[in-house]
Amino acid sequence: MNSTDFDYIIIGGGSAGAAVAARLSEDPEIEVALVEAGPDDQGIDVILQLDRWMELLESGYDWDYPIEPQEHGNSFMRHARAKVLGGCSSHNSCIAFWAPAEDLNDWATLHGATGWGAANTFPLYKRLETNEDQGEHHGQDGPVHLMNVPAADPCGVALLDACEQTGIPRATFNSGTTVVNGANFFQINRQADGTRASSSVSYIHPIRERANFTLLTGMRARKLTFDANKSCTGVQVVDASFGKTHQLTARLEVVLSAGAIDSPKLLMLSGVGPAAQLEEFGIEVLADSPGVGENLQDHPEGVIQWEAKQPMPVTSTQWWEAGIFTTTEEGLDRPDLMFHYGSVPFDMHTVRQGYPTTENGFCLTPNVTRARSRGTVKLRSNDYRDKPMVDPRYFTDPHDMRVMVAGIRKAREIVAQPAMAEWAGTELYPGAAVQTDAEITSYIEKTHNTVYHPAGTVRMGAVDDVLSPLDPELRVKGVTGLRVADASVMPVLVTVNPNITTMMIGERCADLVKSARGIR
Repeated sequence: MNSTDFDYIIIGGGSAGAAVAARLSEDPEIEVALVEAGPDDQGIDVILQLDRWMELLESGYDWDYPIEPQEHGNSFMRHARAKVLGGCSSHNSCIAFWAPAEDLNDWATLHGATGWGAANTFPLYKRLETNEDQGEHHGQDGPVHLMNVPAADPCGVALLDACEQTGIPRATFNSGTTVVNGANFFQINRQADGTRASSSVSYIHPIRERANFTLLTGMRARKLTFDANKSCTGVQVVDASFGKTHQLTARLEVVLSAGAIDSPKLLMLSGVGPAAQLEEFGIEVLADSPGVGENLQDHPEGVIQWEAKQPMPVTSTQWWEAGIFTTTEEGLDRPDLMFHYGSVPFDMHTVRQGYPTTENGFCLTPNVTRARSRGTVKLRSNDYRDKPMVDPRYFTDPHDMRVMVAGIRKAREIVAQPAMAEWAGTELYPGAAVQTDAEITSYIEKTHNTVYHPAGTVRMGAVDDVLSPLDPELRVKGVTGLRVADASVMPVLVTVNPNITTMMIGERCADLVKSARGIR
């Protein structure tokens, strides 16, 4: 490293961190460093080509976090977290959603996150996107390219026809109006040549040559550093090649963007977290913050798979091209059930349980959009190299299983419609013999997955809320000079796939940092 002193240091080059770094470095008068533990994504086709994303699960580009044994869930499940520039936007299927206005307004009015309502945040979605769809609602000159998945999959088209036959109409996503009951092919953040429009591709690749921007890959954060006044002065990072520790110094602020699992971990290793847990591992308590590592939320996901009567597509934008939203009870202003349609077999948790599989099939994966179960992220030790203890506590709130069982039943109803008659063969799992609520519940507990959407573990909230480690400006309470910007800050996980919202959080964080310096 030629320099170790910067004005701003962003720890984590993921979905939010890349946005923060790009926006802050727009000011040529300040020096910005972006620190990423994984490698640069440039030139790595398996990362950049969106249709290869499933190859990344449990690969060398995945932190691959196991979960703690689950009382009501699948203990074999793992949380994929990307170990590469771009974070999970370099690792996911790039399904692109603006969050419902109702979600964002709840953050502001019900959870103390003042300034995060839709009136404040919708303009940031518009700013970050260049959307294929026109209209004043959409952005046309932002860094992140959003496109509509073409209706090229005939099985997917038939599925949408079947949805209409069950009373779920075709809908337009990202129109500014929440889709409570509707289905369609997704919008995705992908470029025309098939390259994913990840945060690295969108925000970092174009600014690599900025004189005031430094990208440090292969540098893993081990501890935040503070002065005697509890002001964050920087971070200790480890050179991945030799394990050598380097001190990076921030003259103004540090922004932690390591994600919903690693951000609480690094805070706790640095002395910010629940005092009893820190003391257990001999970590000096800098700020007793009981909410760090609490409030873990996710979208749990089931699967129902059919053998296809006709050959399924052999090419795809990303193999999960359509989505269905609906409700399981009356009077909801947001959907409590979502399906992803997969044009490939999805048997990563069913084969070990003895269910048959296929190489020519399609599936629906019901997920609980507004799950009520809450889990934790805790330290395993005081060694930064140890993976933390991730305990999602799936289905500990019975609401979540009720919605999931309803999802399996709704999937069967959709696929039983005349429109799917030429596509739907044998139901492979759970199988036609699995009919009662108890039988479906048992199947889900053994085989469910995650949509890989952990959030909420360093939530923002009112200044006087002791269980919110952050204030509404993303500042870490009990210390100064430190903010967090990633999915961990969400008070409640958004109803939809959260990646674009996480980029939006990075955009807003940059605005908040600039505002603190008197810049608009």
